[in-house]
Amino acid sequence: MYTKNVNLPIPGGLAVPVRELNAGHRAAILEHFLLLEEEDRRLRFGTQTPNEVIEHYVENLNFDHDSVFAVFDADLKILGLAHLAYLPAQKNQALAAEFGVSVLEHARGHGVGTALLDRAATHSRNTRVETLYVHCLANNKSMMSLAQKAGMRVEFAYGDADAYLKLDPATSATLVTEVANAQWANFDYALKSNLKNANDAWQWFLSHGVAKV
Repeated sequence: MYTKNVNLPIPGGLAVPVRELNAGHRAAILEHFLLLEEEDRRLRFGTQTPNEVIEHYVENLNFDHDSVFAVFDADLKILGLAHLAYLPAQKNQALAAEFGVSVLEHARGHGVGTALLDRAATHSRNTRVETLYVHCLANNKSMMSLAQKAGMRVEFAYGDADAYLKLDPATSATLVTEVANAQWANFDYALKSNLKNANDAWQWFLSHGVAKV
């Protein structure tokens, strides 16, 4: 379980590294969602969400169709997760994608949600999506604040809220930005993995080697 003493992966003055995930990360994704408190689950999924529903959701994530992004802590646990789901193409309508995000309580206020939204928006532009869409409960203050900071148009109806962000077409700058972000996130993940492996090895040595002396 997490504690509030974990090291957050946001070095001062540096961008938050956001890594794109694949099917090999299902276990880490499930662990992240199961760590959400009951109210956070309700805000993320729009209803009370027991473990079985979350397990089914994770099992059915389609990484070939959608995109999933995450921010990791020093122990390679997911602090924040974004699911970019491409909506079915409609004749004579612009391509659209729905953005959903969750951030563990102790990681909030460090730019994790904003970094995930920025990464998803850039990826959307580079995959010809013209509208980024968010649907959530109207009392989801964190999501509403994130959407409004991003310049999304927000509409409220019957306790729900819909936010829309019209995206400009991709440019050489957005393509380069996404490649640079991916490389930075991969480097950050590899560095944390090496440090974690070294720390695990040292802890094993202390618990086994020293005990025999």
